[in-house]
Amino acid sequence: MMSTRRKALKTLTAIPFVGGIFGPSILAAKAAEETVAKSALPVSGAVARDFFKELGLRTFINAAGTYTSMTGSLMHKEVTDAISYGATEYVNLDELHDKVGERIAELLDCEYATVSSGAFGAMTIGLAGVMCGMDEKKVAQLPDTKGLKNEVIVQKAHAIGYTHALINTGAKIVEIETAKELEKAINDNTAMLWFLNANTDQGQIKYEEFVALGKKHNVPTFIDCAADVPPVENLFKFTKLGFDLVCFSGGKGIRGPQSAGLLLGKRKYIEAARLHTPPRGATIARGMKVNKEEVLGMMVALELYLARDHKKEWELWEDQIKLISDSAASVKGVETEIHVPPHANHVPSLYIRWDEKVVGISTDEMRKRLRDGHPSIETVGNKEQVGITTWMMEPGQERIVAQRVKEVLESA
Repeated sequence: MMSTRRKALKTLTAIPFVGGIFGPSILAAKAAEETVAKSALPVSGAVARDFFKELGLRTFINAAGTYTSMTGSLMHKEVTDAISYGATEYVNLDELHDKVGERIAELLDCEYATVSSGAFGAMTIGLAGVMCGMDEKKVAQLPDTKGLKNEVIVQKAHAIGYTHALINTGAKIVEIETAKELEKAINDNTAMLWFLNANTDQGQIKYEEFVALGKKHNVPTFIDCAADVPPVENLFKFTKLGFDLVCFSGGKGIRGPQSAGLLLGKRKYIEAARLHTPPRGATIARGMKVNKEEVLGMMVALELYLARDHKKEWELWEDQIKLISDSAASVKGVETEIHVPPHANHVPSLYIRWDEKVVGISTDEMRKRLRDGHPSIETVGNKEQVGITTWMMEPGQERIVAQRVKEVLESA
């Protein structure tokens, strides 16, 4: 794994990193802007607008994590610069996907890759690619699966709402619990075996056995790792384990565009998956368009993520979560627990609990006061506890959160 990381980082240092991807069009745009400025005409964007304020929306400190409802993550400037660059030129969309797919495959040491419309979109086009291959008549036929293999076998503990991405193709979900049941369920209509990494511990069949069963029966295997970065090793792990297809969300830990994702794995399946995506029109994934700006943004976000000092970043998160934990625990009747989820959202996290006889506030009211206060702070949790993470915070915000958490608990 370390050799793979070194290979990726060596490749990164061999390219003109972010500045080098910007071409003459940026210089032209700058020159045009200066010309307009000299002519005393207003320049679009010259005065920053507070769009959210104009719309009457409150922004907040994200102490919850990479939730879609909270708009995921914040992109680094290099990513938004790449997105802005993408808006300055026309380019052939298929050719861009080809080149970026090769670049991502090189970075992640896998056979092939493509930027998808989130992990959900990656699941849909990945399965569609498996079902139809390179037959364009079959591509246009979906979601009518007549004459196609149309069953996906899933462990019952993994069959959560996101399997809707699979049935979007017209496929049927077949739920099983044991390896014996899985083998019995395989038939001439079986298109794929699908695995949810976040629920690894809740299923009886583990990675290696799942992949082995797929190979034994010549059925492709797909693993959904949407929220499973960090650790960075996961970007390499599952293709090396032998999964035919792997997907990740782009706008979570990698901090790319919120509506982008990654589909990694076997070239033959990914090339087939691409037949369902724009610019082609008569397909089930026409609405899952990934524009040129997002494709570039996702590529640069991945480059940045691989080049990051992950050990240093982890230590920062540990220090931040301990600061908030110590502040909350200093209130009489309050207990805290620092933990790291084993799979999805694998980052230092905090549970805050208290005896309501001593601290007279419910967890729901606690979260409401944090949300309604100044600044607004979003957290997670349930009736028993308030949950906090710091990995989506800007540096320094952990101190604000620590102070506000203590204030609310003490005032109760």
